[in-house]
Amino acid sequence: MRKLLSATLLVGLVFGAATAQAELPENYQVVLQTENFPPFNMAKDDKNFAREENIQGISTTTVREMFKRAGIPYNMTLRFPWDRIYKQTLEQPNHGLFSTSLTDERKPMFKWVGPIAQYESVLLAAPGKSFAISSLEQAKDYKVGAYKSSAVSQRIEGAGLTPINSLRDQENIRKLVTGKIDLWATSDPVWRYYAKQEGVTGLETVLSFHTSKLYLALNKDTPDEVVERLQKALDEMTAEGYGSCAKNPELC
Repeated sequence: MRKLLSATLLVGLVFGAATAQAELPENYQVVLQTENFPPFNMAKDDKNFAREENIQGISTTTVREMFKRAGIPYNMTLRFPWDRIYKQTLEQPNHGLFSTSLTDERKPMFKWVGPIAQYESVLLAAPGKSFAISSLEQAKDYKVGAYKSSAVSQRIEGAGLTPINSLRDQENIRKLVTGKIDLWATSDPVWRYYAKQEGVTGLETVLSFHTSKLYLALNKDTPDEVVERLQKALDEMTAEGYGSCAKNPELC
């Protein structure tokens, strides 16, 4: 009877261990994708394709450390356009995407880890232009440029505006200063990086309309164990001030 009980317990332990390991298969790896969204994530050479160490930024540094602490293997690629990598993460198992906003529309479509950073959604005007706007609704009579499929674009669409979307957010700077659009709906501090890159100064913030936290979005088939380990690692890092401009001023 004792031998039978011992054998039963042994089988239970082996089965339990196998079940736990089944949550994270052997050779499991997350395919991480990102885009140029400075200063959060960007290619070192400012091009629209980069791999591994050639990707930098505040969020990139945080995500790397998060995966290291969680002990989860990954590979990282920066690609263009956003639509493409967003769709891949939505449809393909083991894929992750950063940095992205957690909106009501997106929330049920992914599993989330974060926040890893935050930004302000703003309306900008060209130098010397003034607008008396205190809400998005008051911007309906103006031509508003935005970045296609971005959270900012989706947000102003939700407010009843019809943005003139561009595939690259930098294109909106030229549209703004040449009068092709009246206002640029974008992210702060992202727009400051692009303006400096394009040699444009004097842009005016007309309206700040939303504070967004940025996250790592994971395909819905991602094992819960992966999400939990990553979130735990991030929570520890946040408590240490990891990834902040104060901690990493060279990235800001």
